[in-house]
Amino acid sequence: MTTTAQEPDTEADLSDRPASVRGRGVVLTPLDVDDAELLQRWRSDPVAAHALGSWPRPLTALRERLERDIGSNGRDDFLILLPDGTPVGHTAVFNQDYGDATAELELVLAPEHRGRGLALDALNALTDLTFGELPLHRLQADTHATNDAALATLAAAGFAREGVRRSVCIHRGRRHDVAVLSLLRPEWEAQSRPKAWELPMPPETSG
Repeated sequence: MTTTAQEPDTEADLSDRPASVRGRGVVLTPLDVDDAELLQRWRSDPVAAHALGSWPRPLTALRERLERDIGSNGRDDFLILLPDGTPVGHTAVFNQDYGDATAELELVLAPEHRGRGLALDALNALTDLTFGELPLHRLQADTHATNDAALATLAAAGFAREGVRRSVCIHRGRRHDVAVLSLLRPEWEAQSRPKAWELPMPPETSG
């Protein structure tokens, strides 16, 4: 999980996209194949690529992957939008294993939208959607052991740090440790914050 990425020069208005779940200040909407260019720009940011461990891929390859993933029962991807439709990031639930009732999460937030609590808001909305609609018991998130921003966001969302996978990835010729964190269903149920479906709907705009 990372909270940095490159934002396009011009932000699209996606306010007409359907909402899968609303947070306090964000909306999660299903990722579409036509979002490939937006996603590529975010994931090509050097800091995001380092945190995600992603290798540069052509746009056509990313579109093909999105087409494949959209039809998969083991992965769900979402754009993170502001209420006015401004895209600010991407998040996903993947490696969904219904036998063991486990899945993993990832999140990428554009750098100019950091420091406003949007990553935590999106993460809470995603865990509410996942535990609220899927028969899962455990959600896992991995991040570099030195990614203090991601570690703080995960901790604020209730994720417990389980340990460190030592020297598990390579970037720019150096080995890096990865921290493993998880959130269990009973821990999510015990959280005192309102769940996403308990939040008030935004007021309608009169014409």
